[in-house]
Amino acid sequence: MQPGMHPSDRPAAVPVPAAVAELVRSAESIAVLTGAGMSRESGIATFREAQVGLWEQYDPEEIASVDGWNRDNALVWGWYQWRAHVARQADPNDGHIALAELASHRTVSIVTQNVDDLHERAGSRVISHLHGSLFSPRCEHCGTPYLGTDAFLPDDADVSPQLRATPPTCMHCLSLVRPGIVWFGEALPMDAWSRAEAAVVMADVVLVIGTSGIVYPAARLPETALAAGIPVIEINPEATPLSAAASYHWQGTAATTLPALVAAINAGAARP
Repeated sequence: MQPGMHPSDRPAAVPVPAAVAELVRSAESIAVLTGAGMSRESGIATFREAQVGLWEQYDPEEIASVDGWNRDNALVWGWYQWRAHVARQADPNDGHIALAELASHRTVSIVTQNVDDLHERAGSRVISHLHGSLFSPRCEHCGTPYLGTDAFLPDDADVSPQLRATPPTCMHCLSLVRPGIVWFGEALPMDAWSRAEAAVVMADVVLVIGTSGIVYPAARLPETALAAGIPVIEINPEATPLSAAASYHWQGTAATTLPALVAAINAGAARP
């Protein structure tokens, strides 16, 4: 890509279904639900990839649960420091950038299951982090956000996911600081869920990008939209449990389809 050129400025590399382009072009308000597939082309492995998945060498219950934290907080803290380090070294891909461009012409409400903050780094505003963020550690007791720089590894750190590290302590109550992630068995933050539901039911169209369609309650959001008569466009290289019910299933990755979609919209109708 030439310097300064947006991904959507290039000729579309994939054909855009006419009905999909028209639905998005005519929408004033778009809700977007993104999952791990959104970040795959940024080099961040998806949760469920058997061979290269982040969880391959660990039992998820050992790492991503309150019980695991209580058993070995140094292992858990080190693991999440490593994950944050990997995410920080990654760059937003063309799909992230295309969504940010789409939001310059319409109301785009992004709800994400991802914890890597790549949407924000691409210039988007995320209204709901359903599963938290690697970059928002907080006190395990009082919930106060932890702003100390020692929560993260230096950019030039050379570490492995086996790294153990002692969690910092809260400045307010001296309890341990934990990762700002929703762990297995924990409820989603009520405010994040409420914002997500509101975005979906108020949208003219819902895009579901790179999700497995099996993680609840997030998987309930497109079901809610469909029940309300709101079109749902699924973008995924593989079929999911949502595919048959979705208004449209567009097979492809976020980094290839979204720039093509934005380019088609820009070419088809310039909005005032």
